[in-house]
Amino acid sequence: MEYEALREDFADAERQPLRDQRDRPIVTEKKTPRVVSLDVFRGLCVFLMMLVDYGGSIFPAIAHSPWNGIHLADFVMPFFLFVAGVALAIVFKRVPDKVDATWKTFTRALKLFLLGVFLQGGYLHGITSLTYGVDIERIRWMGILQRISIAYLVAALCDIWLPCERWSRFGLYRRYFWQWCMVFLLCAIYVVVLYGLYVPDWDFKVSDPTPASNSSYVYTVKCNVRGDLGPACNSAGLIDRYVLGIDHLYQKPVYQNLKECNKSKDGQIPKGSPSWCYAPFDPEGILGSLTAAVTCIIGLQFGHILVQLQDHKERLSNWSLISVSLLVFGLLLALLGVPLNKPLYTISYTLVTSASAGITFCILYLLVDVFGHRSLTSPLEWMGVHSLFIFILVSSNIAVIVIQGFYWKTPQNNIVHLVISCLLHR
Repeated sequence: MEYEALREDFADAERQPLRDQRDRPIVTEKKTPRVVSLDVFRGLCVFLMMLVDYGGSIFPAIAHSPWNGIHLADFVMPFFLFVAGVALAIVFKRVPDKVDATWKTFTRALKLFLLGVFLQGGYLHGITSLTYGVDIERIRWMGILQRISIAYLVAALCDIWLPCERWSRFGLYRRYFWQWCMVFLLCAIYVVVLYGLYVPDWDFKVSDPTPASNSSYVYTVKCNVRGDLGPACNSAGLIDRYVLGIDHLYQKPVYQNLKECNKSKDGQIPKGSPSWCYAPFDPEGILGSLTAAVTCIIGLQFGHILVQLQDHKERLSNWSLISVSLLVFGLLLALLGVPLNKPLYTISYTLVTSASAGITFCILYLLVDVFGHRSLTSPLEWMGVHSLFIFILVSSNIAVIVIQGFYWKTPQNNIVHLVISCLLHR
């Protein structure tokens, strides 16, 4: 599977010798050991994903924040993007043929994108159904793997084409000056579009959920604004509705859990709620993919430090400097009114979560690669080595679907339903 092949490329690269700032091989008497903390970090991402996916409905405090704010689940996507960026720096530390590397990057990104469409586009109907299939006119084009593929593509192209070899002698950061310029460019485009695009009133149609009913309702959302960051009138939703089509967006956005929508325990939104509560919205939309790519590029810079510097202290000091700087700047933006918002993937959210990923990576690197306490993190290391396979099983609910496929007399009498019922009625 291409997704597994991508992980193997990362793994093989991590075993290769590191190089100095002039891209010359560093001679050592023995083979450079694998950077175990990368596997542990991947494993941590997978563990957090499983925890919030299956535990979020039981413990809402760890589920995604309905709109502004950060919960535990809101760190999972940035962590995946960050560790992908770190691994990219190792994979592309030597690029003998940039055109060939670019072609392979596009091919891998496309395959990952299509895999995401298959897993999260609506073909599989979740843990509550043993059926499958999707109407092409309502397939969801964007999703978790799709966003990772876009961010991977942007970061990989940056690492292939933007290093400035002539400036290598001036230091590590000067060599990757143009990659930091790309970070600022993506953020600038994001800000201009988010705050400058005019959002008019818009309509959408919702089918009657009543069984055997063919009727539908048409709702109107009043906007006529610029720079609104609420669920109803933001420019990110406007772009997705025009480019992707409203029928191809995520049909159950997390903002339905806001108090304004009055969502019941069985997932129904009562009549009289604001019209936008019924509207679809994709949290992995087009505009937010720009700042998601920024997270991956930031991870790429951590990978450059890992590749170019050999001393543990130098690595940790540089990582800590970047992490603290990003954290301070992100929190400052939040205090100035830029909300920490995962569905919009705001710049403050990007900086704070990237900083959190950097700090977490520093802790894992110190614990595992410096002090050698691998026994404490061996379960996460195992999950990291098999992260792509586990990710596919969990994100698509294939594992749960297979388990609940064995039932007693009726499909409702299965192990999964029994466990969920016991937890919800405790």
